[in-house]
Amino acid sequence: MHSEESLSPELRASDSERDRTVDRLREAAGQGRLTLEELSERIETALSAKTRGELEQVVVDLPATSAPRTPAATGPARRTFLGIMGGDTLRGPMRLSDRCTIVNVMGGVDMDLSQAKIEGGALTIRIFSIMGGSAIRVPPGVRIDRSGFSLMGGDRVSRFDDPPPSDDAPTIHIRSFNLMGGNSIRPAKPRRS
Repeated sequence: MHSEESLSPELRASDSERDRTVDRLREAAGQGRLTLEELSERIETALSAKTRGELEQVVVDLPATSAPRTPAATGPARRTFLGIMGGDTLRGPMRLSDRCTIVNVMGGVDMDLSQAKIEGGALTIRIFSIMGGSAIRVPPGVRIDRSGFSLMGGDRVSRFDDPPPSDDAPTIHIRSFNLMGGNSIRPAKPRRS
């Protein structure tokens, strides 16, 4: 049985309580309840929380226990995007699979991940560009892990604002293969409140 003192929101939060809150946030993002941008912001807030009450506010609008995963009303998660002699522009709320493939041939895909909901909470994007490329916009507080191969082309990763993302920040893995093409990975423009 818990004493009244142990449940008090004014008590200082422990590292393990912060970690449990971050795990709960990741689970909610994996269920499609939070976008990458929301996840990043809430993880940052949880890691800097001083009291239990501050931690509770980070998850106040999320279910208390793990709920079964249900598909969002927007339909199935997208896995493949094509920019062939033209392009595809993706902005706003969208559901993405945890692994996506982009194919650019003399064209490109423009993708803003700010409001994306990712199945499983992690995202790997494979990009194949031949005489074309993609523009990928990433919300603040999200880590970028980029690798790949380019011949007569290349990727450009723009400088992201300081401070760098926390160790617990969500990560987007970008694997690119370019032939006379390349990709631009840059910060998303802040949304107006």
